Amino acid sequence: MNWHSKTFETLSISELYRILQLRSKVFVVEQNCPYLDMDDKDQQSVHLWLAGDDGRVLAYCRLLPAGISYPQCSIGRVVTDSQARGSGAGRRLMEKAIHYIEATWQATSIRIGAQLYLKTFYESLGFEQSSESYLEDDIPHIEMIRNKA
Repeated sequence: MNWHSKTFETLSISELYRILQLRSKVFVVEQNCPYLDMDDKDQQSVHLWLAGDDGRVLAYCRLLPAGISYPQCSIGRVVTDSQARGSGAGRRLMEKAIHYIEATWQATSIRIGAQLYLKTFYESLGFEQSSESYLEDDIPHIEMIRNKA
């Protein structure tokens, strides 16, 4: 298994296809939520993922500079393939994302829009709820923020 991080321009067509395939598989099919995934933020993001030996994307997120989704840097489209869930891949993905943002962009805070059922998971990574619950594509979400200690 291999970790990768690339800007949009440096992604190969095959890598982009595998990333979008996983996002569609989970967010559209598994969660039964038809929505437009391609939102013009991918081009401004750093894409971080764990690939299996066969190249399949097992865990993925995109890292967004400040001012794209929120005034702070943010992490979005966090997803783990069903075959990798429970392996710790999602936790390692988030730890690597946080480290990248803090080390590369010298960010002192990171904001996310999290599905409500994952609140405890994100709290274990230092995020705190910063909004009331809201519906996004009929799924309960909350905003959360992590301030660097």
